[in-house]
Amino acid sequence: MKNKITLQTRREFLRRTVLGSALSWTVPAFLADTFSALQTQAADSATQIATGKDASILVVLQMAGGNDGINTVVPYANDFYHKARPKIGQKAEEILRVTDEIGLHGAMKGFKALNDAGQLSIIQGVGYPNPNRSHFRSTEIWQTASDSNRVEKNGWLGRYFDNACSGADPTVGVAIGNQLPQAFFAAKPKGIVFNNPDNYRFRANGETTEASYKKLNELEMSSPLPDENSGGSIAMLPAGMPMTAGRAVDFISRTALDAQHSSDEVRNIAARVRNQATYPASQLGNELKLVAKLIGGGLPTRVYYASQGGYDTHTNQLATQQRLLGDLAESVKAFTEDLKAQGNMGRVLVMTFSEFGRRVAENANGGTDHGAAAPMFVIGEKVKAGLLGQYPSLAPGDLFQGDVKFNVDFRSVYAGVLENWLRTPSAPILGRTFTPLNVV
Repeated sequence: MKNKITLQTRREFLRRTVLGSALSWTVPAFLADTFSALQTQAADSATQIATGKDASILVVLQMAGGNDGINTVVPYANDFYHKARPKIGQKAEEILRVTDEIGLHGAMKGFKALNDAGQLSIIQGVGYPNPNRSHFRSTEIWQTASDSNRVEKNGWLGRYFDNACSGADPTVGVAIGNQLPQAFFAAKPKGIVFNNPDNYRFRANGETTEASYKKLNELEMSSPLPDENSGGSIAMLPAGMPMTAGRAVDFISRTALDAQHSSDEVRNIAARVRNQATYPASQLGNELKLVAKLIGGGLPTRVYYASQGGYDTHTNQLATQQRLLGDLAESVKAFTEDLKAQGNMGRVLVMTFSEFGRRVAENANGGTDHGAAAPMFVIGEKVKAGLLGQYPSLAPGDLFQGDVKFNVDFRSVYAGVLENWLRTPSAPILGRTFTPLNVV
C-alpha cells in the first residue's frame, strides 16, 4: 500500500493521522494537547469556506533592513536635502519627477510607469510615535501594529485572520520564504509559508511526525537571534522574526491539519499556470512570479507576503540602493503586467513597508544610519494615485535627533487597507480606532 494520505475531509484527515487519538501516545504531552484542541475545533467544521478566489487580495511586500526613504522619494528641489547629502544626494537630472519638488529614485522606472498610469500611491512620512531604531523591535512594531512601548504577541494580519476569516481555507494567508512572518501570528493559527512549492508537501515515509511537519515548510526552529544592535546583520535576514519553540509547534500543528490538500493544490497550480510577464532574475522577482501563479490559479488566498532584504545601507549606499530599488520597481511592474494579462489586476493591492527610514545626514562611509519615518507605496488599479500625506521637513530645527518626524501613522494606512480594501472593521484588529487613510 502506498504510504500516502488521501484527504477527503478535515475530519477524516485528523482521524487517520497523529492528530487522532490512536497515535497520541507517541508524541509529547504538550504537542498532544495542541493536537487535541485542534481536533476538537476541526470536528465542528468538517468543510472549509473557500475565500479569496473572487475577493480582493492584499500583497504585503517588506523592504527589510530600513530603506532610505529620503533617497527613494527624493525632495530634489530642497536645499536642506543637498546640504545634508553632498555625496549621496540624488541630482535633479537623475530624478524621475513626480512634481516640481518631489521625484522617485532614478532606478525606479517601473514605479514611474505605474505612477503615470495612475496605479501608484506614494504615502509620505509614515512612522509612529517614539520611534525605535532597533531593526528587530521596529520590525515587530510594524508587524504587530503595536505602540512602541507595548509588546504584542500576535500580528496584525493574524488578528485579521482571527476576526474576519473564521473557517477559511488554510491558504487564506501565504508567505513566501523560510519562516512565518510575525505579522501572521494569530490566536488560531492560519496561513502557510514555503519558499518552493515542490518542497511543500506532507511526508509519511517513516519520518517522525515532528520532523515530517518541520520539513513541510523547511522550518528552522533553532535559528539564533542576532544581536539587535549589530546593524550589519539585518541585510542577510529574511522577513519576520525567528520563531519561538511554542510558535513553531503551533505552526507545525496547524499546517498539518490540511497539509495534503493545500500542498497538492499549491504544487498543481505552480506547475500548471504560466506567467505572462518577464520578471527580474532575483529573489523578489521569483517570489512575485510565484504569487502571480497562485493568484492566476485561483488559490483562495486573501493575503500574500513577500520580502526583499539588504536595505541596511550604512556604507556604500549608492550602488546598493540603486540595485535594490531597481529590482523592486521592475519586479512589481512585471507582477502588475502579469495580473493584468490574467484579468486579476483589479482584485489585487500591493503595499510596501520598511521598518524605518534613515537619518537625514549622510555618514562618513557613503551611507546613512538608522532613522525614523519613511514612505510607503501602494499599487493597484483602484488606488488614490500620486502623493499622499506631507513630506517631512528636512530643516535642521524640525528634526528630532537627526530624524524626520512622521506625518502619517502606519496604522492609519493599515486601517485604510482593512476597511476600504479587505472590507472589515479595523478597530478590533488594530486594538483601537485609527483614522483610515484613503489609499483606495
